[in-house]
Amino acid sequence: MKTYFKLLSFARPFNQFVPKYIILAVLAVVFGLLNFTLLIPLLNVIFQKIEIQQIATAKPEFALNIEYAKSIFNYYFQEIFRQYGQSGALKFVCGVIVISVVLSNTFRYWSQRVLSKMRVDVIKNIRKSLYNKIIDLHTGYFQSQKKGDLISTLSNDITEIEASVVSSVQVIFREPLMIAGYFVLLFTMSVKLTLFILLVLPLSSLIISNISKRLKKDAQIGQQIQGNILSIIEETISGIRIIKAFNAQQYVKKKFDQQNNDYRNILKGMWNKRELASPLSEVLGVTVVVWVLLYGGQLVLENQSDLNASEFITYIVLFSQILVPAKAISSAITNIQRGIASGERIFKILDTPVAITEAENPIKKNDFREKIQYQNVSFSYAEKKVVNNINLTINKGEMIALVGQSGAGKSTMADLLPRFYDVNEGEITIDGLNIKKMKLSELNQLMGIVTQESILFNDTVFNNIAFGIENAHEQDVIEASKIANAHEFIIQMENGYQTNIGDRGNRLSGGQRQRISIARAVLKNPPILILDEATSALDTESERLVQEAIQNLMKNRTSIVIAHRLSTIQHADKIIVMQQGEIIETGTHNELILQNGVYKRLSEMQAFS
Repeated sequence: MKTYFKLLSFARPFNQFVPKYIILAVLAVVFGLLNFTLLIPLLNVIFQKIEIQQIATAKPEFALNIEYAKSIFNYYFQEIFRQYGQSGALKFVCGVIVISVVLSNTFRYWSQRVLSKMRVDVIKNIRKSLYNKIIDLHTGYFQSQKKGDLISTLSNDITEIEASVVSSVQVIFREPLMIAGYFVLLFTMSVKLTLFILLVLPLSSLIISNISKRLKKDAQIGQQIQGNILSIIEETISGIRIIKAFNAQQYVKKKFDQQNNDYRNILKGMWNKRELASPLSEVLGVTVVVWVLLYGGQLVLENQSDLNASEFITYIVLFSQILVPAKAISSAITNIQRGIASGERIFKILDTPVAITEAENPIKKNDFREKIQYQNVSFSYAEKKVVNNINLTINKGEMIALVGQSGAGKSTMADLLPRFYDVNEGEITIDGLNIKKMKLSELNQLMGIVTQESILFNDTVFNNIAFGIENAHEQDVIEASKIANAHEFIIQMENGYQTNIGDRGNRLSGGQRQRISIARAVLKNPPILILDEATSALDTESERLVQEAIQNLMKNRTSIVIAHRLSTIQHADKIIVMQQGEIIETGTHNELILQNGVYKRLSEMQAFS
């Protein structure tokens, strides 16, 4: 139950729920129990077993206990009985029962309103914490996780928690109060018979507990399969062209069917166990009642019990009422197991340490004045070293190009600067200040990034360009678009800058998407620019427009350009040739050609192609 209470901790601060709920729930239980205690005088009146001398003759003094409640009722019952006889006493008891029922249900309703607010707050806070944690995790985390699993956790697992764990809160907190109240009354009526019940009840609890454990195990497997299904769906939607082009429809269908059938079998077993819990608990409960009837009835028949017939009937009725909250608790515990399995998946993410952390007292820096330095920098993915002992100085205003074969470490070099990853050895400094000592938001504010794959959002053109900038002015967005060679095609769209570009910008061509990405970087106006193969996926005409936009963007900025097409970086101030994570050549285009090394060979290969 540790996971269960960790989930409920999202309802903090508890003082806005717990005090009100306890007061209302206790009052609801008290008046609910009063209904059944009134059965004894009601039965006595009906069966004409009441005797005036057995009833209190004087009004009792106030005391906060059950005896006072019984005595004050008996006092007024006596007065009614004396004045109006059996018929009046019967009406009095029935009237008190009605009032008690109304009060009990009124307090129960208001207690559930308090819990309802707690329930919706728990779900809201879990979803918010999970989303915020995903945003805070470093980019390397997402390379080792299935996107479908993360989506499943944010959607299905939270829905499961809402349907099972949170919905059971009122049962877990209210029903034990009712059971405790019933047992207090039962002990006041007969200690001997109640002790017998306590010896018999644990047997049924053990059986229900065993079912719950099996259900939790099935739920964990089910949630994992559900994540796999979502991953397959996401991959199918993203890669539908490739699937059709390679006639792989049957392959992906078979893959999906296998996971879908596995989930169906797990779900079937879970529902079977879930549905078994309720009837089984009822059968076990009724069996216990029969044992109590046999044992208690025998005591009453042999005059070995301190209960008369009316009291024994009331005792059995009271005990049978324990089965209702007990059944609710057993069903809730069974249902909770699925929610706990989902909760464990959520906490697996929430408990993941954030690899990229900010210094406790970061040094304020919001400008770039002199140079960027990589000093003895090394970095590894798992056991594989990707960047090895790099030393590089990038002066302000320079255009630095990183070239080399795929896997040489170019993109990793660029990713280390905005701290998408942290170096394993050495340090990176800006104007002599280690970037780890800077505030992350201020570090990122110094940089603009344009990648090979344009990352756009299902929103308007305007909001994509102004992304991350609050209260952006329309004229500024237009000017940025003009610099990025995007204004002309934007104003020709149906709603201009307010046109929705679809999921990932799929209503635009590749060149249009890239120019909007460049416009976004222009509007941010960063002193440092990172271009990661920004033109490699474009046709000739689009590349010309994008390249022109990039040239406009790089004016008066320090630029780090990763390029496969060497023709786009021939005018770089410095070209860095990388191989297997190391810098093997450095110089301008002409200098590197004269060196007759790797760069010249790459250049000749591209010229030939």
